[in-house]
Amino acid sequence: MAHIDLIIPAYNEAHSIPSVLAEVPKLVREIVVVDNNSTDETGLRASNGGATVLREPQKGYGHACLKGINYVLQKSEPPDIIVFMDGDYSDYPEDLVQIVQPIAAGEVDLVIGSRVKALRETGSMTPQQVFGNWLATTLMRIIFNSRFTDLGPFRAIRTEALKGLKMEDKTYGWTVEMQLKALKNKLAYAEVPVRYKKRIGVSKVSGTVKGSIFAGIKILHWIFKYSFK
Repeated sequence: MAHIDLIIPAYNEAHSIPSVLAEVPKLVREIVVVDNNSTDETGLRASNGGATVLREPQKGYGHACLKGINYVLQKSEPPDIIVFMDGDYSDYPEDLVQIVQPIAAGEVDLVIGSRVKALRETGSMTPQQVFGNWLATTLMRIIFNSRFTDLGPFRAIRTEALKGLKMEDKTYGWTVEMQLKALKNKLAYAEVPVRYKKRIGVSKVSGTVKGSIFAGIKILHWIFKYSFK
């Protein structure tokens, strides 16, 4: 049986993190919540919910993910599969079973949970999120002949494949960097349709004009950086 560890970057998700942790499937060996310098009780509530809590003072989605990766790779027995999921309760944690299945079966290296329209709660994605995903995946299809339809944060990857990607983005470009490097490294990948609901609280990225702009810039930066390599 494959060892599966789950990394949840979290910033001020005290109201949502208990619900997320309560619904994580039992097949996950360890849940690692990376408290990204929260000013609320995210860390305490995550610990009370049974998660291992790491603290990353440098704000940024990528900073938090890298902290979690470094932790699980230092284990005497690292995971075979690493899953990433947000802590805002917009995902359905039980869908993790479907996301890891193609990797556990040896079919692919990377699986993206695709937030297809038919499975999305109305209003769960902002217009700028929908447009940004469409633009990024369209450019990736044109430039790199990819089949990605989403940059969804709910994803799983084979640990050895992730190590080979040498991830580096510290902020908004984390998800697209992973997908672009997967294409460059010719990893086998797939998308699994997942359900998506309105998050608890306000998004730190798409919920603000500044966050949306910087996320868009970062995503386009990575796409055009790789288009000239």
